[in-house]
Amino acid sequence: MKFTQQQLAASFSSVTEWVFDLDNTLYPRHCDLFAQIDWKMTDYVADLLDIPKEEARTHQKRMYKQYGTTLRGLMVEHAIDPDDFLHKVHDIDYSPVDPNPRLGELIAALPGRKHIFTNGDVPHAKRTTDRLGITDQFDKVFDIVASDLVPKPAEAPYQKFLAEHGVDPKSAAMFEDMPRNLDVPSKFGMRTVLIVPAQGSEHSAEDWEHAVTDDAAIEFATDHLDDFLADVLDALQ
Repeated sequence: MKFTQQQLAASFSSVTEWVFDLDNTLYPRHCDLFAQIDWKMTDYVADLLDIPKEEARTHQKRMYKQYGTTLRGLMVEHAIDPDDFLHKVHDIDYSPVDPNPRLGELIAALPGRKHIFTNGDVPHAKRTTDRLGITDQFDKVFDIVASDLVPKPAEAPYQKFLAEHGVDPKSAAMFEDMPRNLDVPSKFGMRTVLIVPAQGSEHSAEDWEHAVTDDAAIEFATDHLDDFLADVLDALQ
């Protein structure tokens, strides 16, 4: 998935706002960090509804697909306490994520501001970026709490992110691992980059997560964020 310097320069020369999803974007999907959260959510549903784990898994996956996050589904259908949910499901082991100082250097070198826009919460984002060693490279984190617990891919959180962070979408690029989460950024005029799993890597994911609903919404795709950013920086020289 190589692009010419001309292609990259044409698309990114006007970008001054760099917006990154967190999970499976700033670290590779084969770390399977999110799988821990995923099973914690299944356990939460099982305990809440007092049902077997297999049945809870089915309920959880339905809500995830239908509402964008399991949290949103549980709030709509069961009026749960979101703070309790977020605390419990993010109580995980972060050691599968390897430190990545090169990524931090590349992000720091990008011209303009850098943001994290995640359906997770700020504490999870900080623990993840601390593990990567890149926390200091970001100006702001816009999390699920800041978006009023409405997750991507709904349009409202993008609108609120842009307004609160003072981001002009025409000067912004969005990096994201779920294709459907790039539909709105593309509609708003942001550059879009899809982060795909490394070829041959093993990881847990739902087939629908990788389904592309709008080919035109994805301008670039890469299975290695570091190398892509290095190529962009070279093109901008």
